[in-house]
Amino acid sequence: MASISLNQANRVLRATLKKATDLNIKVSAAVVDDGGRLVAFQRMDGAFFAGVYGSQGKAVASAAFARPSGIMQERAAQPTPAGIREAEGDHMIMGQGAVPLFRNGNLVGAVGVGGGTSQEDEDCAKAGADAL
Repeated sequence: MASISLNQANRVLRATLKKATDLNIKVSAAVVDDGGRLVAFQRMDGAFFAGVYGSQGKAVASAAFARPSGIMQERAAQPTPAGIREAEGDHMIMGQGAVPLFRNGNLVGAVGVGGGTSQEDEDCAKAGADAL
C-alpha cells in the first residue's frame, strides 16, 4: 500500500490551517498514514487542548474505514465498528471532522481537525485533502 510522505502531510496541514484562519477558528490538525499512525501534527496558538486528541482520533477513524469520520458516527455503536475501535486500542473517534486522503485512487492516510464545530472541522479537513 502507498502511504503519505511527510512533505505531502505538511502540505495538507498548511491548507487545513489556512482554512481555519479563513474561518477565524483555532484548531489542531493531524495527518495520519494509511495505518492510522501520526505523520504530522500542528496546533494553532490559542487552540484548546482537547482538540489535540479529537483531531488525531477522528483521523484514525477516517483512515481505518477509508471514509469521512462523520459517516461512521451513526455506526459507532454497531458491533463491528465498535469491535474494531476496541481492538485498535480505542483511539478512534467516529465523529465528524476528518476525511481520508487518496492519491491515484489509493488510500494514503487521513486528515483530522478538532477545535471548531463539527462542520468547520470537516471543512478544514476537506481543504487540506484538496491540497494533496
